[in-house]
Order: sequence, then C-alpha cells, then structure tokens
Amino acid sequence: MRSKALTFIFLLGIVSLFADITYEGARGITGPFLYTLGASAWIVGLVGGIGEFVGYGFRLISGYIADKTKLYWPLAFLGYLLNLLSVPLLSFAKSWEFASFLIISERFGKAIRAPARDTIISFASSNIGLGKGFAIHEALDQIGAVLGPLFVAFVLARSKNYHEAFLFLGIPAIISLAFLTLSIFLYPKPEGIEAKTEKIEIFSASSFKLYLIFVFLTVLGFPHFQILSYHLKSAGTLQDETIPLLFALAMGLDAIFGLLAGFSFDRFKLRILFLLPFLSAPITLFGFLFKGVPSVIMAVSLWGFVMGIHETVLKSAVAYIVPKERRAGAFGVFHTIYGASWFLGSAVFGFLHELSVYYLLAFALISQILAFFVLIRMRK
Repeated sequence: MRSKALTFIFLLGIVSLFADITYEGARGITGPFLYTLGASAWIVGLVGGIGEFVGYGFRLISGYIADKTKLYWPLAFLGYLLNLLSVPLLSFAKSWEFASFLIISERFGKAIRAPARDTIISFASSNIGLGKGFAIHEALDQIGAVLGPLFVAFVLARSKNYHEAFLFLGIPAIISLAFLTLSIFLYPKPEGIEAKTEKIEIFSASSFKLYLIFVFLTVLGFPHFQILSYHLKSAGTLQDETIPLLFALAMGLDAIFGLLAGFSFDRFKLRILFLLPFLSAPITLFGFLFKGVPSVIMAVSLWGFVMGIHETVLKSAVAYIVPKERRAGAFGVFHTIYGASWFLGSAVFGFLHELSVYYLLAFALISQILAFFVLIRMRK
C-alpha cells in the first residue's frame, strides 16, 4: 500500500507540474500585463485580491459538496478544466476588464478542484506521513511553477508579446488534463488508499479557531506577487523578461523549502509555524522600501520560502487535525479564511502603495506581530 500511495502522489504531482507551468507562468506576468492594458495599482491589487478571495473562498462550498457527495474526481476534473483553459484565453484579452475576468475565472477553477484534490492527496499521504505526502506533491508542483515563468520569460525575450506567451501556455494545460484523466482511470476510488491505522490528533475547537486567526493574520501581511511585480514594473527597476525570472526563482525556493518544511512537519508538527511571521515580515521591507537588485532578490527569496510553508505545512495541519469524513469541508473552511485574508491584504497593499510605502510597511509588520502573539496564545 505504501508503494501504491507513493506512485499515486507522484502521478498527481505530474498533473500539478504541468498545471503550474500553465497558471504560474501566467501569474508571473498578470500584474505587468494589466499595467499595459491601462490598469492602476489599485485595480491590480483589487483584481489579485478578488481572484484569491474567489479562489479560496468558494472552497468552503466545493469542500462541503465534496464531503457530502464524495465526488472527488468529478470536482477535481471540472476545476482543472476551468482553471487551465482560462490562461490561453488571456491571449485574446484587449482590455483590462476582460483580462481581469479571466484571471478571476482561473482562480475560480482552482477553487472548485482544490478541496477534493487535497483530500485525495491526504488519503494517500496517510501511508507515508502527511507532511511528506504534501511535501512531495508540492515539490513536483513547484517544478512546474519554475518552468512556467522561465518559459514565459523566453517568449517575452523573443517577441515582447504578452498575448503570445498566454497562447503558448495552452500546451502544458492539455498535457496536465491528459495525466489527470490517466489518474482517474488508474485510481477510480482514491478514498480506498487511506491507511487503516491512521492516527489523527484532534485539537479543541478553541485551538483550531486560534489557528485560523493566525492564518488570517499572517496571510494578511503577506504581499501578493502581482502587487510586488507591479511595483517593480512601475518603478522601472527591472526589464519585463526579468520579472518572470524572479518569479521562477521564488517558485524554485518554494519547492525546496516546502519539501524541507513538509518533512519537518511530521516531526515538529505545528511548532514550525513560528517561522512564518519572521520570514514574512521582511518581505515588504526589501521589496518595497529598499532599492537595488540585491534587495529585490532577498524579497523574492523570502516570498518563495513563505509560500513553501503555506503550501505544505498549513495544509498538512488541516489533514492532521480533521478525520477523513470531514476533511474536504475542513479544507474548504481553511481556504476560505486564507482567501479572505489575501483578498483584504491585497486590496490594502494596492491602496497603500498609492499613498506611501511606509504605510504599506507598517501594515505588514503589524499583521505579522499580531500573528506571532496568536501563536503564543495557541501554545498556552
């Protein structure tokens, strides 16, 4: 069963690898792309925030549906289809309004598939360790997240055409859907893979609420890459093709640090969360206040480290706490909190960017300090 579970996780990782080439390749340039279509910083921040809110908030509903119906594969396939096909359609966008609609549509597709997909991964991961399972999947996922921006950077360096870059991203989208179809054929009943002797530690309701408050606060002070890339574009700090290269760097560090964090979770459990405020707080300092390429690289590197923890430890914690019959719904609640926070934070980051980077910095630091104290309270 262990080898079967590991094979299953790798196969789902391949699905995510090509999916990430598609939508992470696009996400690295959507901020500058909206800028070329005439959108303001506030609009970019708002679109990014709405996209994340829809992408995470609707998971409350899709997770509930997955728990009630157990239709894990149909929901995953439908979500991937909308998630992936929205990207090449951006090649036809001539206005920031239509482009914004497609950006949000891509996030909506991810909202449909995410709780079902994460629950399927948790079934297999119970055989090898929840942290390890999510970490292996995230590492393969992030290989695609690195290759996508690199591919986009190559296209932009050759043609300087954002529309052409989006069109070419349709190729990995088709490959991802093909591997997803193969996964469904080989493992039609993924819940049967779950380890029978799985040990789950259940926290009290009050502790779980504190955990959700911590997630809300630490994500609130974490800048979306769209607003960070917008700042770099509008400030004239970097060339267009350099920005997706930086995003590729962030995704590579996400994969490496996420793998380490996931394996560490099986040993240290939620204590590893104390890393998040300390790694998140300096991002705005290096990315928005300090000048020069070294500070930009530091900001992007920290951004990748934090995303690695978000994608492995935060999800592993939900699977660690909640039994399988309620897990998809729990993932939905968690992602709703996560998305609501990123929506609010992105909108505030965009608004404060128009006023002063010092206000932006203060907002980020206060959020992370509050998150740290919530963790202390949860430990008590």
